[in-house]
Amino acid sequence: MSTAPQTASSALMPQRQAWVMLLALAGAFTLSQSFRTVAAIMGPPLASQLHLSPQQLGLWAAAYHFAFGAMQLVMGISLDLFGVRRTILAAFPMAIAGAALSAQADDYATLMLGQMLIGTGCAPAFLVCTVFIARHFHSERFTATSGLVMSISSIGVLATATPLAWLIEASSWRWGFGVLCAAGVLAWAAIWSLVREPAAPVAPSASRPPPLVALRELLGLFRLPHTAGLVAYAAVAYAGFISLRGLWLGPLLVERHGFSLVQSGNVALAMTLASMVSPAIFGRLDPGGARRVKWLLLFALLATLLVGIMGLVHVAWADVALAVAYGMLSGYGVLQYGYVRDAYPEAMRGRALSLFTMAMFLGISLMQWASGLAASLAPLAGVEPFSAALLTMSAMLLLGALAFWKLPRAGA
Repeated sequence: MSTAPQTASSALMPQRQAWVMLLALAGAFTLSQSFRTVAAIMGPPLASQLHLSPQQLGLWAAAYHFAFGAMQLVMGISLDLFGVRRTILAAFPMAIAGAALSAQADDYATLMLGQMLIGTGCAPAFLVCTVFIARHFHSERFTATSGLVMSISSIGVLATATPLAWLIEASSWRWGFGVLCAAGVLAWAAIWSLVREPAAPVAPSASRPPPLVALRELLGLFRLPHTAGLVAYAAVAYAGFISLRGLWLGPLLVERHGFSLVQSGNVALAMTLASMVSPAIFGRLDPGGARRVKWLLLFALLATLLVGIMGLVHVAWADVALAVAYGMLSGYGVLQYGYVRDAYPEAMRGRALSLFTMAMFLGISLMQWASGLAASLAPLAGVEPFSAALLTMSAMLLLGALAFWKLPRAGA
């Protein structure tokens, strides 16, 4: 999947027009951010009403990211064959259907099915934004523009903090899914009416690779020695933030410290506000080259420490402060996009972004499943469940950073 502008007309797209289309696409990405972080606030009422264990909560949250990550292969190929607009318009209705199904769920199986549908429908939401940016914005603005879109999309995470907590306390968790379902319909309609690709972003059908060939080309990236380290790092960097903000923060504050749901939502709100500006800042400060690699390693180690300390220190103000600090740090992950762009030749960048995004979200699924399992097993060893979950996350962050450090790196 090439990310280069395909024709002169696409290269000359007026930037105002490009921004309007990008913001419409970012609407779907914003909702995908909401869907992936609802568990932190919905977790306590779901666990109470449907009698879910910590492991079941972890699996439920992980199901979204598993479906999202697994479908990156399909969505990457679809972008090549059908373009940005048709890919997102075809996929996103599944997220809307999944939200509607989840709102009606009376058992764990239905809840899981809804979550898988949501993850599948949201799968191209971020990828279409990055591909659109690469095709219709100047190359030197790629990291900064990607970081800005990530910051804008954090509005979706903001919505699943205090506003979602208020809604649930005033009604029920079902209304949370209902509101997201309605917002999904509006986002789909905005993309349908505003997004147009002025030139076909795909090669003529005669020269399009068959899907299986495109899949082999995607997996062929592992023949390059620096791919393995990048994938290992990508699998944990974003996973740490989403697993904390999107799964464990609410239950931890409610059960460990006795916070109300709205109080937990307020902490999630503060963490989200910190995270909203972080990607844009890191995108503008990206030093490039060898210094970027050093920054990636340094910030990964800092993230490891923050999560590990939360696992060990059972003090309310410390957990709140560390969560907000992690939100401020979370934007360092945007530096990976500049690394991907520099690490692969132009003809391979689209496939590299697809593989990177797949690793990122399968990594979230793995971290949420593993931390949920650790939380469920912890009482057998006399350990607090949240300590076990957070220390498991910290260990995974450290392993990802070590793999990136020790395995071959681009330009090293």
